[in-house]
Amino acid sequence: MAPKKMARHKKEGGSSNVFSMFDQSQIQEFKEAFTIMDQNRDGFIDKADLRDTFAALGRLNVKNEELEEMIKEAPGAINFTVFLTMFGEKLKGTDPEEIILNAFRAFDREGKGYVKADYMKEMLMTQADRFTNEEIKQTFSAFPPDPSGNLDYKNLVYVITHGEEKD
Repeated sequence: MAPKKMARHKKEGGSSNVFSMFDQSQIQEFKEAFTIMDQNRDGFIDKADLRDTFAALGRLNVKNEELEEMIKEAPGAINFTVFLTMFGEKLKGTDPEEIILNAFRAFDREGKGYVKADYMKEMLMTQADRFTNEEIKQTFSAFPPDPSGNLDYKNLVYVITHGEEKD
């Protein structure tokens, strides 16, 4: 009897249903991100999963307090629906340029406005939807690193969202 109640409850959400906020390909991308972060594959993201995710991205020794603050943002245990809802709330009314900038800022820990091309290449080839060597070549030929090997991601984001380089 309980499963019927749960199914009926989900339908009652109507247009406020979090799954209606995103198209199917976006939901699939969020599902892939969730699966990557759910390191122990128990269907929930907890503090240990966050710590392991940070470690996989090269950030070791994340403070317990920082992880606890992230977990506290959720109204309860973080399953996929809660994860998607949290992203929906964060993205509501957000400028696409700002979303992409924030993604790059995650790799720019010192806030310099650029990331090392070698580091970005490694991340693109080893995480989530992995880039091939050909895709890396295409990316860097379209937007080459500067002579120091840095990617000016602010300019790159501008090109992505506006279609032309800033002067």
